[in-house]
Amino acid sequence: MYDAFWADWYLPAALPALEKLFFSRIGAGAKVLDVCCGSGHVTQELVRRGYQVTGVDGSAALIEIARSKMPDVRFCVQDVQQLRIEDRFDAAISTFDSLNHVLSFEGVQRVFANVHEQLAPGGTFVFDMNLEQAYSQDLTQWHVTLNDDAVGLVRGHYDPVNKKAATELVWFTRQGETENWIRRKSIVEQRCYPEGEVLIALRATGFSHIEALMAEHAGMEPDLALGRIFFVATR
Repeated sequence: MYDAFWADWYLPAALPALEKLFFSRIGAGAKVLDVCCGSGHVTQELVRRGYQVTGVDGSAALIEIARSKMPDVRFCVQDVQQLRIEDRFDAAISTFDSLNHVLSFEGVQRVFANVHEQLAPGGTFVFDMNLEQAYSQDLTQWHVTLNDDAVGLVRGHYDPVNKKAATELVWFTRQGETENWIRRKSIVEQRCYPEGEVLIALRATGFSHIEALMAEHAGMEPDLALGRIFFVATR
């Protein structure tokens, strides 16, 4: 469902922000670590722009999809809280609020420490996260996306006390050319971290020259900019 329905959603909206905060700063040919790369939506753009990319994600199924699209790119199945790659990178990037899926502050600190370790001195880390405003929208109604072979339904819930968000996903996929459909269901959790906590975690893990910029001010299109913040940090 993620690969089929969201392939053309995040990247087109985020490109102005990524141009400003990443592409204009990181020269072609640089070694880039795509953290929580999923099925490779942003990875493909990085490759197209001439970066030497390594993608890492905790989902073996999403990595399999990414490898099928980009067989010449190195991909690793790893939990980024235990990230270990025998290489050093000029830059790292994590997009589409992926790091909100890390459900504890200590976990976020571990991710930052691991990315810091993977970067060469002076390396740049660019990522975005959702703030509370993003979860405070009216997400309790079902949103439906469909094509000829799949139907996806999404709705969300946010608990402001525990700062936890849960996205309920139900999707149906057609079996080949038949009229038989397979139903699947999943709950995807995120946690909201205030900007101040993210800055504390970055500094505690050794990052410096930290910038924080709301997505709309970075040029991101409004539909995905609400409550989204970009961070840029240097090892």
